[in-house]
Amino acid sequence: MVKISQDFAPPFKLIAPFFLIGSLFYFFASVYLFSFDAANLSFVNPDMIAFTHLFLLGFVMMVIFGAMAQLVPVVLEVGHFGVELFYAIWPLLLTGTLLMVLGFLYFPALLPYGGVTVLISMLIFVGEIFLTIFKVKKLTLVMSSLLISNTFLFFGIIFGLLMALSYAGTISLDIASLLKAHVYAVLGGYIAITIMGLSIVLVPMFTLSHSFSLKPLKISLIMMSAAVVSVVISSFFKIDILAYIGYALAAVSMVVYFYLIYIIYSTRPRKENDIYAVSLMFSYISMLVSIVIVVFYFLTQKEEFLLASMWLLFFGFFAFLITGHIYKIIPFLVWFEKFSPLVGKQKVPMLADMVPYKSSQAQFVFCAVGVVLITIAILTKGDAFLHAGASFLFIGTLAFIRNVFYMINFKA
Repeated sequence: MVKISQDFAPPFKLIAPFFLIGSLFYFFASVYLFSFDAANLSFVNPDMIAFTHLFLLGFVMMVIFGAMAQLVPVVLEVGHFGVELFYAIWPLLLTGTLLMVLGFLYFPALLPYGGVTVLISMLIFVGEIFLTIFKVKKLTLVMSSLLISNTFLFFGIIFGLLMALSYAGTISLDIASLLKAHVYAVLGGYIAITIMGLSIVLVPMFTLSHSFSLKPLKISLIMMSAAVVSVVISSFFKIDILAYIGYALAAVSMVVYFYLIYIIYSTRPRKENDIYAVSLMFSYISMLVSIVIVVFYFLTQKEEFLLASMWLLFFGFFAFLITGHIYKIIPFLVWFEKFSPLVGKQKVPMLADMVPYKSSQAQFVFCAVGVVLITIAILTKGDAFLHAGASFLFIGTLAFIRNVFYMINFKA
């Protein structure tokens, strides 16, 4: 288990807006699904591009930034270089995300402004994390993963800004080449590697697992990094073989990472399947199914397989991994701030008492059913499945917002 200390944790009021705003964007993304036509789904559709940025920037990146604001100094055991900078990051990311979504949907002229605003927020984040990491004399594997992921994020947002400028007509570039580099640098280089690094801290901490080898994590990080570099190089120099090598490396990297999570989970002393455990189960199953489906895409070149694979990666793997951890992170932070000073003086709640049981179970069921139905809708091009799945996700994400507010405002 990775050693952690709460001595360097920032105040919860710094972290809370990231989780609150992220949960709202998760809900808005579910509402957005009602506007799609299952028979006409495509990656090049502006509606799909706007939806992807709404979900990834507004929900995934917002929550990851908040989690890293808390976990980076705790894991590194040093204070943030400039913790006050996080008060500027979420308003900039929020504003930039909204401008980019509006730009893709209605006003392309807004894209450069949205892109620059997102760029500024992420550069502040990357710069602050780098300067915090540089305060540490010796890097561990987890710290190295954060350094690698934030390096990829830096290049990913540069590629994204160039794409936004080209899409708006400000400059003329090959968007197709930039798109592949942007997607892999952000999804594989930043989000996947960050998840690998942070989950190796969080999963053992919340399941009480220990005495496992980090060698699979090292292998997975190396393979994913090589995959991203291969795809980025192939996108600029039109070397197709490098792209396929990158795809294969990324898939194997995720399987190796899954194997490590399986080892941690199977050796855990805490065996109960709470909302955290079942969310992670669904998340990792979604990841494996996503990998299987993408193999069918390479065999058939049918876009619906790639769409279904990405859908499961986003709303199955990313979303359930994030929501599952939020059910652990928020109660822990709220308990530490509100109730830890009262230990020994009066009765204090357990962490499990701070999670609304029925509502969290309902959120899981509705969101899981919604993800499955929309996967079927994408593969069969069935509008009935799409709207049914969107309805389930709408209810599930609404319950999730309620749960986040409940946990943040919990009173004994």
